[in-house]
Amino acid sequence: MKIALVSPYDFPYPGGVTNHVAHLRSEFSRLGHDVRILAPTSADEDALANSEFLKFGSVVPIPANGSIARITLSLRLSGRVKRALKEERFDLIHLHEPFTPALPITVLRHSETVNIATFHSSWDGRIARLYGNPLLRRFDRRIHGRIAVSRRAEEFANRHFPGTYEIIPNGIDVAAFGAAVAPFPWRSRKQTILFVGRLEPRKGFRYLLRAYAEIRQQRDDVQLKVVGAYSPAMRRRYEGIVAEARIPDVEFVGVVSPSDLARYYRSSDIFCAPSTGGESQGIVLLEAMASGLPIVASGIAGYQSVMTDGREGVFVEPKDASALVRALSDLLASPDLRARLGAAGPSQARRYAWDVIACRVLEYYAEVQARVHQRPAPDARPRPLRRYLRRLRALVSPAPRAS
Repeated sequence: MKIALVSPYDFPYPGGVTNHVAHLRSEFSRLGHDVRILAPTSADEDALANSEFLKFGSVVPIPANGSIARITLSLRLSGRVKRALKEERFDLIHLHEPFTPALPITVLRHSETVNIATFHSSWDGRIARLYGNPLLRRFDRRIHGRIAVSRRAEEFANRHFPGTYEIIPNGIDVAAFGAAVAPFPWRSRKQTILFVGRLEPRKGFRYLLRAYAEIRQQRDDVQLKVVGAYSPAMRRRYEGIVAEARIPDVEFVGVVSPSDLARYYRSSDIFCAPSTGGESQGIVLLEAMASGLPIVASGIAGYQSVMTDGREGVFVEPKDASALVRALSDLLASPDLRARLGAAGPSQARRYAWDVIACRVLEYYAEVQARVHQRPAPDARPRPLRRYLRRLRALVSPAPRAS
């Protein structure tokens, strides 16, 4: 097939949806399909100059879901999208976060083929309110098949757009985190707690830092590594807190390559994911499992969809630093417990390998195509998209400060 994978987010800026799209493209291409990625990008176009990527729109960062969504709000997408779809003649279009402005909505407006949508997130705040816009229901009628990456994502999407959803989770590159990965030289010096993620409030790092500071008052054979695509401002903020409180052996590593990320997992003793909410699925938990690493995580819905308490790790109450202290201390004190939890991870992670996930997606494509070809497609092409985008711009733009 000739397949379009549409993402609303800055490609290839690190993020769950962009990683998902990139891996599907790789697996589909390996299986002989002709695949294009349609997305906005802030990257140098020369670096992405290949026939597999089509750029649509510049990138605008906006606050969303306790994070920053790097999307395009261009009002000039329509003509280019229409021309591209006519030239490429896709057999199927797969839209990720289909109602996140503005590219997926524009593609959905002009598509004349089978449309599959994957819902990744459970939105909060301003973006969530946009899902109640009546115009989106008209676009929703053009979707032929729906995927959600987790029950949490399905519940959110189904509240606004009732229908039948296929649960197909995010995947991971299991082999990239396996036993063949060489640890770093510091592996044996101290027991290492690893955090991977941005330093946004919903990731809960402040609770882990508070717990780690208390643990360090009890023992000096532990260190904390902080890896992720966090901003320089967030890094400076937490480095200042660490320095002021004199918390020892905390290293803010920042962004690392995929190969080095695997080495950080393989070099650590415990993985901690203290997120407070807003996670539709726990990719970092799966990476830790594939690495054979025991886990301490908040017992939020997105994490409960991939990990079982007491089998691959331990759940604690969100926003509870004292609970983190107890769980981390138990694991630090018990090599046998760490080994047992870590040993259960790889088999669970294998269920989420990208080759497995990609085959499930392709099977769903075939099912939807067969269903669509048995009935005529409705003509429900909405027109007032520019008006909707203008309202969106007004909604997400910061209010002027009072003088």
